[in-house]
Amino acid sequence: MSAAAVRTTRRRRSDGRMLRLFVPLAAYTLFTIVPFYWMLLFAVRPDGSTSLVPWPLTRRNFVTVWDTLGYSVFVRNSVLIAVITLLFVTVVALMGGYALARFRFAGRKAFILMLLCTQFVPGAMMLIPLFTVFKSLGLIDSRWSVIIAETTFQLPLAMILMSGFIRNVPMELEESAMVDGCGRIRAFLAVVLPLLRPGIVAVGSFAFIGAWNNFLFALMFLDDPTKQTIPVGLSSTIGENTVDFGALAAGGVVAAVPVVLVFAVVQRFLVQGLSAGAVKG
Repeated sequence: MSAAAVRTTRRRRSDGRMLRLFVPLAAYTLFTIVPFYWMLLFAVRPDGSTSLVPWPLTRRNFVTVWDTLGYSVFVRNSVLIAVITLLFVTVVALMGGYALARFRFAGRKAFILMLLCTQFVPGAMMLIPLFTVFKSLGLIDSRWSVIIAETTFQLPLAMILMSGFIRNVPMELEESAMVDGCGRIRAFLAVVLPLLRPGIVAVGSFAFIGAWNNFLFALMFLDDPTKQTIPVGLSSTIGENTVDFGALAAGGVVAAVPVVLVFAVVQRFLVQGLSAGAVKG
């Protein structure tokens, strides 16, 4: 075979590999982006328009969602629930993850296995027990019911992730601090905690997004419209026989903005933290 024929064969094989790589990536990218573009299109184009280009632009749907449906109340409630859930999950996951990573106690492996098994339990199965408990405590129609339920369901995975991050911090650093006179708590706060920033960001981001997007708990435990969250509020745009697609899409765009901003700000810490937790976790 001549040299030219060999080069032609190699080029064809290289082109074939590139096609096998980029065609699935392009298909997946379209599959991911098209729904977002469709939502944005419905939100900003006038009613009755069938154009695939968002022009002329209109803000009527956003005004309808914000003023008529009282979307500002839903946003406030979602922010309140998501931020408090983030704080609870992060603080308790730090304490629980530290115990799992640093201490050896009887039943530790069984406890970790139990935490993993809770991930196989869907939230819908726990609605009736949770509703009964919250009703006996007088927490039905209180935002605390959603916060407690969401924190409870997110804590097992958060503790497991955090324990992996803490294992990455050498024990010798804490021991050196304690030799210098620090207690265990002070050594943790002064030495370990600053090194856990990627892990805290990763766990906190997942907690915030999970609470922000939760629909089931808010729907079941909150009856007062002034206490409901964005996902429940968006469902009110779907009538028995009609759907206000423009308002629904505008609400979806507003709901997606905080999640996009969170990922844009913390994505560097998120990748760094998850990769660090995967090495020794």
